[in-house]
Amino acid sequence: MSPNAAAERAPVTADDLDLAVRLAVTALREAPPAAWDGAAGALEWTCWETAEHLADDLFAYAVQLGPRTPPLDREVPFVYESRRPGGPANSVHANRAAGPDGLLEVLEASGALLVAMVRTASPDVRSHHVFGASDPEGFAAMGIVETLVHTHDIAEGLGLSWEPPAGICSRVLARLFRDTPDGAAPWPALLWSTGRADLPGRPRPGTWRWYGAPLA
Repeated sequence: MSPNAAAERAPVTADDLDLAVRLAVTALREAPPAAWDGAAGALEWTCWETAEHLADDLFAYAVQLGPRTPPLDREVPFVYESRRPGGPANSVHANRAAGPDGLLEVLEASGALLVAMVRTASPDVRSHHVFGASDPEGFAAMGIVETLVHTHDIAEGLGLSWEPPAGICSRVLARLFRDTPDGAAPWPALLWSTGRADLPGRPRPGTWRWYGAPLA
């Protein structure tokens, strides 16, 4: 992305993140309770585990912005544990006794933590991420990508429809991804960019990443 393009792009905001989480929670409330132990799309995790993983992503991004001097070379050292071999390693786990409503409450609460941190942290703050030390806008964009694509995974497993707003997809693509195919609609382009869909003439990438470092 050229410096002029970076300057002209619409920023990713805390309001974008808040909307993405609210839409995801609303969509997932439509699932029958018994469906949550099925596989989440093409993932090896269940829909329940994937929702926990998403909540954990949002929590982890929030706490990464939390220290007065955020770490630039590592994650804030919470303990991350998997509850079964092959399951996601999380700090955040939902109480199964609370059922799907409790799980979605955990997801909503984790999202609110990240929204609050993005709203209140100085734009000059930088903190570690494996795909590049990032700023609050970058962590908001990462949280949105996690929310949109993992809701896609869960919705596939639960038999629900899910298509997020094109504007949010466009803004996170411009902030985090460098190889977005020209001419593709924003949501299919985001699925392609995260290895979840083919595009005409562009098979889905076998590996993918985003670039969290602030744009010039």
